[in-house]
Amino acid sequence: MDTKALRQKILDLAIRGKLVPQNPEDEPASVLLERIRLEKQQMVKDGKLKAKDIKNDSVIFVGEDSLHYEKFADGTVKCIEDEIPFEVPEGWALLRLQTFIKFVGGNQPPKSTFENIQTKDNIRLIQIRDYKSDKYITFIPRSKAKRFCTKEDVMIGRYGPPIFQILRGLEGAYNVALMKAIVNQDIMSNDYMYYMLQDGELLQRLESKSARTCGQDGINMYELNQYIVGIPPIREQKRIINFLTESLPIVNKISNSQDELSKLIQETKKKVLNLAIRGKLVPQKPDDEPASVLLEHIRDKKEHLIKEGKIKRDKKESTIFKSEDNSYYEKFADGTIKCIDEEIPFEIPDTWTWSNLQELCNYGECDSIPAEKIPRDAWILDLEDIEKQSGKILQRLTATERQSTSTKHSFRKNMVLYSKLRPYLNKVVLADSDGYCTTEILPLDFIDIIYPRYAQFFLMSPFFVNYAKHCSYGMKMPRLGTKDGKNAYFAIPPYNEQIRIANNIEKIFNTLSNIHHFTTIINSAPFAEQGIL
Repeated sequence: MDTKALRQKILDLAIRGKLVPQNPEDEPASVLLERIRLEKQQMVKDGKLKAKDIKNDSVIFVGEDSLHYEKFADGTVKCIEDEIPFEVPEGWALLRLQTFIKFVGGNQPPKSTFENIQTKDNIRLIQIRDYKSDKYITFIPRSKAKRFCTKEDVMIGRYGPPIFQILRGLEGAYNVALMKAIVNQDIMSNDYMYYMLQDGELLQRLESKSARTCGQDGINMYELNQYIVGIPPIREQKRIINFLTESLPIVNKISNSQDELSKLIQETKKKVLNLAIRGKLVPQKPDDEPASVLLEHIRDKKEHLIKEGKIKRDKKESTIFKSEDNSYYEKFADGTIKCIDEEIPFEIPDTWTWSNLQELCNYGECDSIPAEKIPRDAWILDLEDIEKQSGKILQRLTATERQSTSTKHSFRKNMVLYSKLRPYLNKVVLADSDGYCTTEILPLDFIDIIYPRYAQFFLMSPFFVNYAKHCSYGMKMPRLGTKDGKNAYFAIPPYNEQIRIANNIEKIFNTLSNIHHFTTIINSAPFAEQGIL
């Protein structure tokens, strides 16, 4: 369950009058607003208010033609049907935010006045980051504080991304990156405003109209002030608040539980992969032909092809073998031999053997195809199409849909597609059909003695991910280089054991996914019963 989406859906239903039933005995909001409007006009006549204080006041109403109109303080009327964001129930009224909410920006004291320790002479400076963590608590002299907020005040993050964060719960002086929303309490309670300002449609409007200031996205105050919202009767506001204060903590609890479960499942998967590549997930069978024998057959065939002149010897290639002294050695193309016992990552069963990727697959040797030579209906795989950590493909787009003009790598079915960019994201998939991919993805064609699904799981194991992270170069966009990729150690079980390992991993992973899915259904049941899902 997407608890973030669920929370937003509950809020959107609330501020559209679809969360709790209307009570015909409630005083309509239009009656309340008209009474307040007349009172303000009388206060202007009595000199208690100035005319400028009500110049932005307007009345939104439905005409005889069923269209929405707005009557302004100067008496003019305008049709605003295209500005109405949604229909509201009977008993509700529509109003622009500027009519009943005032947004007050914060103040930015000099950084030279910042203090780390609280005293009787200073006050906490509230910043956007403080609503997520107390790690950077800052104080300033009270003499430098000009804008103040309480824990009950509704605060808004002015800059982003993300912009328009609706915040609450801290007390002190707030800085320029924040502003306080001050509502007319006769029209709306502070608690209801807190939820109302989290309207998903309002956020989308502000994001699309955001202004760039000092390298950051900022709120377009005109769009914010002009936004039209629904005003429920006061009593209904209270019923909505009661529902939200009961239901949203449940959503948060579900979210926390799902986060904990997801972390546990992810750690379990890592443990399974760790056991698998060490020969501890399935038992060894004495009838399986040892991997060293299979690998030796491959090496003999390769030597034969080199002697016949059909292929050339790779001068950088090396082979790993275990000698009679039970030590591991690496033999290089020039004939030199080196003991590598201290470099071997971990112990493996006797029927297994070690090799490196350059001997097992075509690491870094890809077929690059210009965009104009790729069929328009061909599958094009990009990095964002792969789900991190899972080995799943999220979407499939054709060359026509992708509209890419860059060169691609071609791949065939059953090739392992490995993302060398940001290897910590662990994006590794097994191609289930032919296609093309971004050059940041390497199609790996493994030799016959390597079962492709086992190869995928090995490359997804914590061992290989940590190796790739350690060897990566580049700060912002780290990637595994071709040389380090080729030299990576690879533990090879007997072929039949590779199949058993891969099947066992898939079975365990499917069980874990079912547990996660089943838990989601249980957690979402209360909201499904109420018609929210």
